[in-house]
Amino acid sequence: MTLVKICGLREPAHALAAAEAGADFVGLVFAESRRRVSVDQAQAIACALGEPRLVGAGGGAEHIEMLLLRKRPLVVGVFAGADAETVNSTAEAVGLDLAQLSGDEPWDICGKLSRPVLKAVKVRDGTSAEEIIAELRPGAVPLLDTHAEGALGGTGRSFDWAIAAEMARRFPIVLAGGLTPENVGEAVRRVRPWAVDVSTGVETDGVKDVEKICAFIAAVREASA
Repeated sequence: MTLVKICGLREPAHALAAAEAGADFVGLVFAESRRRVSVDQAQAIACALGEPRLVGAGGGAEHIEMLLLRKRPLVVGVFAGADAETVNSTAEAVGLDLAQLSGDEPWDICGKLSRPVLKAVKVRDGTSAEEIIAELRPGAVPLLDTHAEGALGGTGRSFDWAIAAEMARRFPIVLAGGLTPENVGEAVRRVRPWAVDVSTGVETDGVKDVEKICAFIAAVREASA
């Protein structure tokens, strides 16, 4: 079953709606973005979900799946360019379950974090799966997103899913970039990713849309059943 991450949440009501619809992860953005939240906002969202934090560093997809047996959705903090101390202190203050690194952080920072890690890998036009795989290192689950100059993510643009499918045949990946309720079913059937990640695709006029969140999750469940 492909897991679902709803990212860029800024309101407790939207986080609760995502949880009710069956989201496996909710993402809170601490990096520079129009979706950025303060620590206080993030605490309010985490508190609204009403579930205890699960502290545990390291591990890959299998470890994260074990956490999901105890708590759902897991709260993911999205960072870019932050040092390990900042990520860890924010994770502790908010009660994050996972950290996502969406900047140009070196892979060795993953081993310094107090939470399991999703590491964004930006896919450029013309890049092959083998070239991307050669750059990966242990310590995190790769999250494949579309490269866009000057953007950390949330562009609403997709990349060649054949690259993601080749990688997903070898190890767990998170597929992001340009996913919507209308196309995510096809993406899941073609790629068979461990998880999918959406932000722009479940928004209307830049605001999270509960109907789109529900439709997105339903489409993933149907395609991966």
